[in-house]
Amino acid sequence: MNIILLTVSILVGIGVFSAVILYFVAQKFKVDEDPRIDTVAETLPQANCGGCGFAGCRNFAEALTKAEDLSAMFCPVGGNTVMMTVAQILGKTVEAKDPLVAVVRCNGTLEHRPRTTRYDGAASCIIEHTLYSGDTGCPHGCLGCGDCVAVCAFNALSINNKTGLPEVNSANCTACGACVKACPRNIIELRRKDKKDRKIFVSCVNQEKGGIAKKSCSTACIGCSKCLKVCTFNAIKIENNLAYIDSTACKMCRKCTTECPTGSILEINFPIRKVQPEAETNLI
Repeated sequence: MNIILLTVSILVGIGVFSAVILYFVAQKFKVDEDPRIDTVAETLPQANCGGCGFAGCRNFAEALTKAEDLSAMFCPVGGNTVMMTVAQILGKTVEAKDPLVAVVRCNGTLEHRPRTTRYDGAASCIIEHTLYSGDTGCPHGCLGCGDCVAVCAFNALSINNKTGLPEVNSANCTACGACVKACPRNIIELRRKDKKDRKIFVSCVNQEKGGIAKKSCSTACIGCSKCLKVCTFNAIKIENNLAYIDSTACKMCRKCTTECPTGSILEINFPIRKVQPEAETNLI
């Protein structure tokens, strides 16, 4: 009986001694967390989409609280409203940013870009892109497997069965950038969102020479520079046989769209152009 009591006493003593040591170690190495982190985290939308560049909203809240300057930090889901609230909590300032929206820069529909082969592998853009150039003559166009749709957490993307291309629901798009990262062809881009959701952009990423690109897709950009010549706002540049419109510089005058001979420049959500009346012919 004495052996049992002795054994129990020794174990209790070891436990108490260990607890005391652990207590002092914990006190010495403890990290005091800023209580504002929890407040900021609760303010964020908790989408954990990674659009801010951090692993999740909690990580972003910690980075915001520790940062001296918030100018390079932004929550695309919460937008300016959330960032203003965060700035007030932290006693810092933040400038409002133009809202962005995802845009699919490919107009290679089933009609414009005929299929030359048949892909019969796993339904994944990244796999198809790795295996070969695609089931059309364009090695740069959309593969249509829907990797972008799969990663969208906001139901903002869907594949149009008639065109074979993804479509963006601007009302649901938060510009988190998940679809941009998922596309192996770099077709999806975040562009400035106009108040009326109007857009003008070159819906092509094919950098091949004009004749080759046109042969693969009837609406391919051929790098003819006609759009560049009529733009008075320096919003268009031509690089690698491909035109690109800077959404921050574009004033949406729409001169470039009428000049494009292939129709690769799209204008979306604009009113229908008025048909100019033909000049009356004077009869003698």
